[in-house]
Amino acid sequence: MFIQQNISLRECNTFGIEANAREFVEVTTLDELNVIVSNFNLSERKVMVLGGGSNILLTQDFDGMIIKNSIKGIYVVKEDADHVWVKAMAGEVWHEFVMYCIKNNLAGVENLSLIPGYVGAAPMQNIGAYGVEIKDVFDSLEAIEMETGEITGFTKADCKFGYRESIFKNEAKGKYIIISVTFRLNKNAELNVSYGAIKQTLEKNGVVKPTIKAISDTVIAIRKSKLPDPHVLGNAGSFFKNPEIPNEQFGKLKEKFPAIVGYPASDGFTKVAAGWMIEQCGWKGKRVGNTGSHIEQSLVLVNYGGATGSEIWKLALDIQFSVKEMFGIIIQPEVNIV
Repeated sequence: MFIQQNISLRECNTFGIEANAREFVEVTTLDELNVIVSNFNLSERKVMVLGGGSNILLTQDFDGMIIKNSIKGIYVVKEDADHVWVKAMAGEVWHEFVMYCIKNNLAGVENLSLIPGYVGAAPMQNIGAYGVEIKDVFDSLEAIEMETGEITGFTKADCKFGYRESIFKNEAKGKYIIISVTFRLNKNAELNVSYGAIKQTLEKNGVVKPTIKAISDTVIAIRKSKLPDPHVLGNAGSFFKNPEIPNEQFGKLKEKFPAIVGYPASDGFTKVAAGWMIEQCGWKGKRVGNTGSHIEQSLVLVNYGGATGSEIWKLALDIQFSVKEMFGIIIQPEVNIV
């Protein structure tokens, strides 16, 4: 472990944006992380923790220290008749953790297959897909407080999970480094096939009694058909969150736009499909310079090669403005803008 100076971050973000970090260090053990926390006064420095770099847009060089958390390990903590508690270190690749669960017949995360990124970022974003969110299988996590170096435990309630939200994106932002996450997984699968694409694909393939592997394989196939591989075409997955609006407002929009797509959300609110609105505004498949909205999924903004973070952010703002003009709804980024 050593501190590198003026390091390119192009290979550390899935958008493939060229930006430099003044200082960069990769930690592979908890001892190495403790050395960094103990000796560099992180609470008084500009610090950013990176995992897979799959949910970030770099719009400028980073004049501070990047800590790449590559601490790995997966351990069974305990089990009872119905559940197994599994701890995964923050530097584990998320999809590889899901594959571990599938291999060991542990249910709960199969719908979250092929989501890019590391385990440590999963609770920060409360990642979700196809009817499942991290909070549904989350038990607890451990994090180092940058100011004190102490390890603090967080329960589900402590994390204040919301739609693509947690305490780590709000009041605890920049104060902790997540080091491990413990999940409560099911021995007996309670399969979630309510999401239309999963159910339809299973039926198309003649799967009558799906297993967690069958659902995982189906999710992987769906994601590959709709989402570009970041190794081929730079992107960070869905760029915008689906907004939640009052049912009354949605009803009025339904009168004006009968085909508008929405789903029941929290009491009195409807979650509107941001991708549908973006498509109606003419952005799907549209290219602007070296950036654009993907041809198969309008929610995904892409770097066709050589785009800067500022160019992608300009595209995002233009899309945001057009959706506001047409529908009166402000769509918010899911991606972290730096």
